[in-house]
Amino acid sequence: MRTLVQYNQLPSFFDQFVNREFNRHFNAPVFGKEGYTTVPANISEDETAYHLELAAPGLKKEDFEIKLNNNQLTISAKQEQKSEEKTEKYTRKEFSYSSFERSFRLPKNVNTEQIQAAYTDGILKIDLPKVEKPVVEPKQIAVA
Repeated sequence: MRTLVQYNQLPSFFDQFVNREFNRHFNAPVFGKEGYTTVPANISEDETAYHLELAAPGLKKEDFEIKLNNNQLTISAKQEQKSEEKTEKYTRKEFSYSSFERSFRLPKNVNTEQIQAAYTDGILKIDLPKVEKPVVEPKQIAVA
C-alpha cells in the first residue's frame, strides 16, 4: 500500500518573501487592507524648480499634512471612514483607517520659503523652487 505524502521543497520564509514582494508590486492598493499604503512618487527637475508628484486618489486636500524640518520634507495623510446602518433587527457599524507618510531630503538649493502644493484629480503636486546661485566672479589674490 502506498501513501501520499506532501513534501514542500521550498522553505516557508521563501514562500512568505515571494508572496509579500508579489503583493507589494502587483496587488497593493493605495489604502490597503492591512492599513499600510503604497504611494508612488515622481520627481522631476527643470532650470527653476524641482517638481514632486504623489499619486494618492480618493483623498481630500484636508487629509494631507506637509511639514518641513531641517531640509526634510514629510508628507502624510490620514483617512478615516465610518458607516452605520440601523434596522429594527440589527445595527451594523464599519470603520476603516488608513494612513501613509513619505519623507524626502531636500537639496540645499531649494528655496524653502516659496514651496507650493496643490491637490487635483488624485495627484498631490509640490513645487520646490530653486534658489538662484550668486555668480561668483573669479579674482586674483596677490601674494605678499
